Amino acid sequence: MTATRRLLLSICVVCAASGPSAQQPPQPPAAAAAAAVPLRDRIQAYLDEWRSAAAFPGASVGIALPDGTAFGVVTGVSDRAAGTPLTVDGLFLAGSTGKTLFAAVALQLVEKGVLDLDAPAAKYLGARPWFARLPNAKDVTVRHLMTHTSGIVRYEMDPAFTSALRAQPDKVWRPEEEVAFQLGATPPFAAGQGWDYSDTNYIVLGMIVEGLTHKAYYDEIRTRFLVPLHLDRIVPSTSRRIPGLVPGYAGPRDPLGLPDEMMVKGELVINPQFEWAGGGFATTPLDLARWGRELYAGRALSPAARKLMIDAAVPARLGPETKYGLGVIIRPSSPVGLTWGHSGFFPGYQTELIHLPDAGLTLAIQINSSAPRATGPRSLLRGLYDIAAMVNAAGRTTAPAVPVTRSPARAGT
Repeated sequence: MTATRRLLLSICVVCAASGPSAQQPPQPPAAAAAAAVPLRDRIQAYLDEWRSAAAFPGASVGIALPDGTAFGVVTGVSDRAAGTPLTVDGLFLAGSTGKTLFAAVALQLVEKGVLDLDAPAAKYLGARPWFARLPNAKDVTVRHLMTHTSGIVRYEMDPAFTSALRAQPDKVWRPEEEVAFQLGATPPFAAGQGWDYSDTNYIVLGMIVEGLTHKAYYDEIRTRFLVPLHLDRIVPSTSRRIPGLVPGYAGPRDPLGLPDEMMVKGELVINPQFEWAGGGFATTPLDLARWGRELYAGRALSPAARKLMIDAAVPARLGPETKYGLGVIIRPSSPVGLTWGHSGFFPGYQTELIHLPDAGLTLAIQINSSAPRATGPRSLLRGLYDIAAMVNAAGRTTAPAVPVTRSPARAGT
C-alpha cells in the first residue's frame, strides 16, 4: 500500500471514529455525506472546480500537518501546449516566499550576536564606495531593511533595470549592480517613518550577511536548513535551466515586460538569478509547506528568535490589519484566524504560504500563471483559507503517523 493510500485510509478511519456522539445532534444528511468523503478527495474536487472557473493551467497545494506529516494535491497541467499533467514534484519559481529562508539565516545571526538588528547598515557596508548614495544611507538599520521600512524602493520594477534584464537574458547580476538603480534616488519617507515593500532591502541585507559569514548566502541556507530538514525540492533559482521546473505563463501585461511563455524548450526567457535574496528559489508547495512548518513551529528557529520575528511586525500596506515582521506577513483571517506566512510573485508564477499558529497547520499553494485575474473567482489566499478550513473541519490538527507523500510513486521523509 502506498503512503498516499495509507494516509487516506487513516483519514477515513479517523473521520469515521469521530462521528456524532450521544451528546451531539445528528448531522443533516448533506453534511454527513460530505464528511464521509475523504479529505484529500474533497480538496481535489475543490481544486478541480476552482481551475474550471479560473485561467491558470495548473495548481499545486502542499499541506503540512502538526505531527510532521504532509501531503500534496494538484490539478491541471504543467505544460499548456502539451497538456502534461501536473505532479506534486513539479517545481515553481517561488518569488518572495524565498525571503523567509534568507530572513531565517539573519535571525540566527542576530540571536548569536553576530548581526545587530538595530545597528545602522553603515556599520557593515559604510566603507563601500557606493553606500553614501543609498537613500537614507545614514539612518537605515538592519531592522528597517528586514521590515521594509527603510525608504529604499524597488530596483526590480525600475524601467532601466527591466530593460537591461530583457536585453541581457543570460547576465549574472551582482548585488551592487542592482542596488545601483536606486543610488541617488529621493526616498519616499525617512527611515522608519513609512512602509514600502522592496526587494532592494533584502539585496542590501544579503550583502551584509555575506560580509559577516564570509560565505555565499545560498550555502548558509543549504547547510543550516535545506540539508538537515531534508528539503530537497527547494532549490536556488540561479540558472535559466532548472531541472523539474514547471513552465510558467506571464500573461499579456507582465510588469517586467516579459512574454506570456516564460519557458521555451526547457529554458527560461531570462536568468532568474537576479532575484537572489529578494526571493531566489524554486520550490514545490509540499516542501514549501514543510519549510513553513519548521520555520513557524519547528526546528528552524529557537522560540526566542521566532518571537522576535513576529514581535517586530509593523503595519504594512498589504491589506486590512496586515503587518510585516522580520521576513513574515501577519494577517488576520475570518475563516481560519491569525496567519503567518508570505506571498510570492515571479513572472509566470504565483505563490502563497500560510501557517495557522493556533492550529499548527501550514499550507502552500503555487500556480503556473501570473496573468491578471488568472485565479478567477477567488485569490490564492482565499483558496488556502478554504482548504485550511476543510482540514480543520476534518480534525486534521493531528495526523496519522505516515511518511510525507511526495507523489503517488515516491514517498519519504
